[in-house]
Amino acid sequence: MFDASALRHHLATAHDLNASATVLEWDQETYMPDGGEDARAHQVATLRRLAHEHFASDTTSTLLARAEAETPADPLVVVARRDFDRATLLPPRLVAETAEAVARAKSAWRRARETNTFSVFAPHLERLVALNVERANLAGFADTPYDALLDLYEPGLTARVLDGVLGDLRRDLVPIVEALAAQPRPDDAFLRARYPTETQWTFTLDVLRDVGFDFQRGRQDLSAHPFTTSFAPADVRLTTRVDEHFFPTAFFGTLHEAGHGLYEQGIDEHYARTLLAEGTSLGMHESQSRLWENQVGRSRAFWAHYLPQAQRRFPDALAGVSLDAFYRAVNAVEPSPIRVEADEVTYNLHIMLRTDLERALVEGRLAVADLPEAWNEAYRDVLNLVPGTDALGVLQDVHWSLGTFGYFPTYTLGTLMSAQLFDAAEDALGPMEGYVERGDFLPLLGWMREHVHRYGRAKSAAAILLDATGQSLDAAPWLAYIRTKYGALYPGAGL
Repeated sequence: MFDASALRHHLATAHDLNASATVLEWDQETYMPDGGEDARAHQVATLRRLAHEHFASDTTSTLLARAEAETPADPLVVVARRDFDRATLLPPRLVAETAEAVARAKSAWRRARETNTFSVFAPHLERLVALNVERANLAGFADTPYDALLDLYEPGLTARVLDGVLGDLRRDLVPIVEALAAQPRPDDAFLRARYPTETQWTFTLDVLRDVGFDFQRGRQDLSAHPFTTSFAPADVRLTTRVDEHFFPTAFFGTLHEAGHGLYEQGIDEHYARTLLAEGTSLGMHESQSRLWENQVGRSRAFWAHYLPQAQRRFPDALAGVSLDAFYRAVNAVEPSPIRVEADEVTYNLHIMLRTDLERALVEGRLAVADLPEAWNEAYRDVLNLVPGTDALGVLQDVHWSLGTFGYFPTYTLGTLMSAQLFDAAEDALGPMEGYVERGDFLPLLGWMREHVHRYGRAKSAAAILLDATGQSLDAAPWLAYIRTKYGALYPGAGL
């Protein structure tokens, strides 16, 4: 009888090496001095190469074949086979080169963004596009190299399927955006008053505790672009960024990352140091971040609970601001150049734009040198505006510096899933409004832990969604949520 623990023990070494590289990458984004860039690039590349060589080894092949003969349906065996087959297509040289290129690109992106100089980042982006195309060609694809990259983040997704999902959503969403954008905009000037950085920081930490983030197993820090990373379910790191003159930046950035962090902390500890100890797909991950940021954090019930606290913390900015005024302000619909600060209605248009551009880069239809102009033209066509600078435009997101082509569509997939999951939670628990207004987030978190978080990669996103909601991926619940919520906020829009 094959001892499955042998496979698990062997794979744990690769997991530990990758987790160690992730620690170094997190440090690069938070505390590493600028002068450490070259050394860090080599360190990360070495760890990623060693992890890949260990995982893609003959020993793994032998242990995996024996495990499949004995327990072929074991989730670890199923996921290990999928990952092994993918990994063995990649030479260690490509893994190391990609890791080193990413480490250098992240630093170049920060410098380019700070100085509004796209040319500083452009050669690094060209390198990452080339490496991703090479990876896609090695993995193989049916129609486009973009298929192979999508599969890294949303297993089974193809460009053909994505085109259908985004095309259908765009058809329904554009008229909604146009109708809302034509309405008088609520006054949100008070959101652009002065909100002291330290007070904002303390507020975000308190809200993280309230929603259930465990600071014994995680922390929050500052970075140029908010992100979440996990070394283990017992060690999850969030970051946010603070703008003293725009309250939503830090607050909703933290809530977004909280959704990711709660997911990672909720994975069954039994899966620690295995391939199962992470979210099942980026779409499912984004369902959690979008749900806590929007369905919870931008609800009237949420601010019925938190506005009095905010007014005590920021009396100069929020004195005399009513609940209705604040609720309308944090849900104002207005096309803007910044994705992470976009309202939840226009947000998916940002994602569609990025998806079109990165697919064109990967397919060779767009040169990196032409990307800023293409970006501005797309924003003019889609949102009827042009970013004032590249820092506010093509350089605003960290994702391409991480080499993550195929990631952006998962934000929209997650947005759609978030509505389906929230509706299912309400069917089980009753209306969330009462819980949220009392600041009682544990019932919702508990439901998500039971139906989503605990499985890690042991269940696919499609299976989790179907089992939790009784539905496959469907845009209708999210569109119904948007029409109901914003129809009430903007009665003249006729939604």
